[in-house]
Amino acid sequence: MSHEIRRVLVIKLSALGDFVLALAAMKRIREAHPKAHITLLTTPLFEALARACPYFDEVDAGGKPEGPGEWMALRQRLKAGRFDRVYDLQTSAASARLFLLLWPFPPAWSGVAFGCALPHRTPGKDLMHTLERQADQLKSAGIWPDAPTTPFSAPPPDLSWIGGAGRDRRRRADRPFIMLIPGGSAHRLDKRWPAEGYGRLARRLHARGYDIVVIGGPQESALAREIQRSLPQARDLTGRTDFATVALLGAETALVVGNDTGPLHLASAAGAPTVALFSRASDPGLSAPRGHVIVIQTDDLAGLDPMTVERAANSLLPLEGSA
Repeated sequence: MSHEIRRVLVIKLSALGDFVLALAAMKRIREAHPKAHITLLTTPLFEALARACPYFDEVDAGGKPEGPGEWMALRQRLKAGRFDRVYDLQTSAASARLFLLLWPFPPAWSGVAFGCALPHRTPGKDLMHTLERQADQLKSAGIWPDAPTTPFSAPPPDLSWIGGAGRDRRRRADRPFIMLIPGGSAHRLDKRWPAEGYGRLARRLHARGYDIVVIGGPQESALAREIQRSLPQARDLTGRTDFATVALLGAETALVVGNDTGPLHLASAAGAPTVALFSRASDPGLSAPRGHVIVIQTDDLAGLDPMTVERAANSLLPLEGSA
């Protein structure tokens, strides 16, 4: 029946790591509805990335309205969209409110909103990794009958559309470089490995012949400066990269090492071999990046030995002289 579905709405509002993982489901939605006009409802933070994405015909960045006026304007836009199908990949209280906006005659809605036509009710779904959970959601919606839903079976997101897959570009680099992502949410400092550890790691990897690049938001420049105290040659790009640039760097880098934060997911999805550091504050079984990835999890990242991270890095880097 997919040929009868002419207008589709996809909802994904936050956060960056979750948005990147959802690109796998978004790709499948586009493949299931190749001729449909697909609109993404998101937020301004992801608008530029979404507009570059080949899965959407239209991007509405007004997905988090504030005040009655914005709510009414959003309702009018959604009504005017005349959507035949909605895929709610946010599946939160916020997106459930969007379902209620369209009551009493909402479109066929895939998600968890009470009363929706295409509910995702698989027992234990909340314990599934995002990739398998969203694949299972699309299976429940009828567009992915053979969806891979067993652990570690769903494909990772593909960001080759953002500027070219990375292996050829990695080989062409005059001098290979490694990306460090030492920051993360300011409200979740327990998800960060201390900058001192990154500095020690940077110094050892630089001695092996790799340039070191530090990525993050402008508020994380202090972390880059601390790393530079260990390795003055480290290049500070904090506050200087948008999402597309992070993905392009991910396609070129020899390795990325970082905390469980959005830019790490973005670089990993672009093809970067990745060492992802998790504390007890988040569960890699639910949200770790997939692909050429090693996950290191410890209760408290403050006690993580740089040698443990270096061993993981070494297992992903080319052997000496083979790059």
